[in-house]
Amino acid sequence: MGNVVGIDLGTTNSLVAYVKDGVPVVIRDESGDALVPSVVSVGGDGTIFVGREAQRRLLTTPSRTAYSVKRFMGRGIEDVREDAGLLPFRVGAPRQARGGPSDGSRAGEPESQVLRIQIADKWFTPPELSAFVLRELKRRAEEHFRERGDFDFEVDRAVITVPAYFNDAQRTATRDAGRLAGLEVLRIINEPTAASLAYGLDTRNRGTIAVYDLGGGTFDISILKVEDGVFQVLATNGDTHLGGDDIDALLTEQALSEIGRAVPPEAVQALRTAVIQAKWDLSEFEETEIRVDSAPGLPTGYRRRITRAELERLMHPLVDRTIGPCRQALADAGLQPSDIDEAVLVGGSTRIPLVRRLVAELFGREPHAELNPDEVVALGAAVQADILISGRREMLLLDVTPLSLGIETMGGVTSKIILRNSTIPASGREMFTTFADNQTAVDIHVLQGERELAADCRSLARFRLRGIPPMPAGLPRIEVRFQIDADGILSVSARELRTSVEQTIEVKPSYGLTDAEVERMLIESFEHAEADVEARLLIDARNEAETVVQATEKLLRRPDFDELTAGALAPGERERIEAALAEARQAIGTSDRELVQRKTEALNHATRHLAEVVMDRSVREALAGRNVKDV
Repeated sequence: MGNVVGIDLGTTNSLVAYVKDGVPVVIRDESGDALVPSVVSVGGDGTIFVGREAQRRLLTTPSRTAYSVKRFMGRGIEDVREDAGLLPFRVGAPRQARGGPSDGSRAGEPESQVLRIQIADKWFTPPELSAFVLRELKRRAEEHFRERGDFDFEVDRAVITVPAYFNDAQRTATRDAGRLAGLEVLRIINEPTAASLAYGLDTRNRGTIAVYDLGGGTFDISILKVEDGVFQVLATNGDTHLGGDDIDALLTEQALSEIGRAVPPEAVQALRTAVIQAKWDLSEFEETEIRVDSAPGLPTGYRRRITRAELERLMHPLVDRTIGPCRQALADAGLQPSDIDEAVLVGGSTRIPLVRRLVAELFGREPHAELNPDEVVALGAAVQADILISGRREMLLLDVTPLSLGIETMGGVTSKIILRNSTIPASGREMFTTFADNQTAVDIHVLQGERELAADCRSLARFRLRGIPPMPAGLPRIEVRFQIDADGILSVSARELRTSVEQTIEVKPSYGLTDAEVERMLIESFEHAEADVEARLLIDARNEAETVVQATEKLLRRPDFDELTAGALAPGERERIEAALAEARQAIGTSDRELVQRKTEALNHATRHLAEVVMDRSVREALAGRNVKDV
């Protein structure tokens, strides 16, 4: 048996974790970085790049690079038109994707609904692109276990997290991605539930918990109740199109409007990278600089000072959009904010001070933020994976379905069979009949949503029940049964009860992958499994260089840098550091591994004295006014 891990497959970044000696730990790379950017790029020779290397290629070959793929999982082309227009890659639904006679759509499903993403001259489904990220996480974990000396270092099973508000199609697409990555997906759990497990809130005797999860691309709020080992989700709400990506887009659009002219995609991505860094800095400092030294179409670069107050004014309407779902989730659970015993922050965007203030005001208490918000979901997934395999902790997870499920009936009306916030696993059944005499088949249209008309709800699947004996209208008794498993994935069956004829059909979501597609993609992954060693070493060298460059840039951008280093640096030392920094940054863009390593070492050497100065000042400030007995 191979190892079991927990995976947070995120919009912006993804992570993998496992339980070691009863404690969940995130697996890091050789430079100590836990995050794998959820970015995939295709090289000119067809090589697939994932993570940091793919993220770097956004600046040089944006048309060959895809990011924020999670927003497209399990969705149709009509759902994503607004997002697609803001991205450097093409999103469409080709009828003959990738040269096949058909795009593999399911029976009864219009071919145009199957969404694919074009990178260079290739078309990929969102689960296929997500599988590349999952494979990289799998590789990282296996490398970690191999270095640890595990005889069986293979990773073959995983618990994968999804936003609580993910619908059935999105959950199935996530499971498809796991299969394509060579993983048996033991369980799909909601991110808020995973976060609560990471904090150990399931070990308390009783209490009511609010989990506020604002990530890169999605927002969730879940209200959970813990009582004697039973972990029950009372209500969930959210927005699958709200997150840090939207803040980045606002800042990027502002910069582009100030430039006042059209710039090429490479410059747009350079601006996007700079504003993301500025957003991070403003969670720590009151002021920073958005800085692009140069880029295609921006020969003189772009520089602009920005304050935290200015950022908060810009993003306030976005953050305010999270309050409505929070209040709705409380109402669905029959609770007031004062009834919440604990509030938990999840997702990288909750580092933003404005977000933390609004959450504290809403629930009347300081939220938990002790754990790294980027890592907490992966840690919780690892806990759940360990529980499933070892059974070391007695715990029952009772999650809920975020939206109502039903079918379309005569006149285009929605007949709901499982209501939203029903505890899962769940099942429901309804009896229907025929509308016309001698009708031998009925079309069943599966829907998800709260609206009364089918046209206003989300279409999940269509199928036809055949073989009904000819009878007068209204005489056949057709039972339609819905069943949601522990992963929140739906199956639908239908049968005619009056006669001996019985037919049951299992339905999968319209936007999932067929078994034939999964098999084809798996074969392709085996054919390209032998990665080029030199390419891997180059990527590792670039990752290490990127870490050193970012740390140096962050230090030089500190508003109190001059005060912090006053009188401590030798004449011209800062200029030498900036020169080494520029050379290291330039080397990262080359394919010369030895050059990258040499320039990284040179930057390390140039900044060694600066690091000593900053550390010395920080220690002196921390110990000011204290004596040896206090330490």
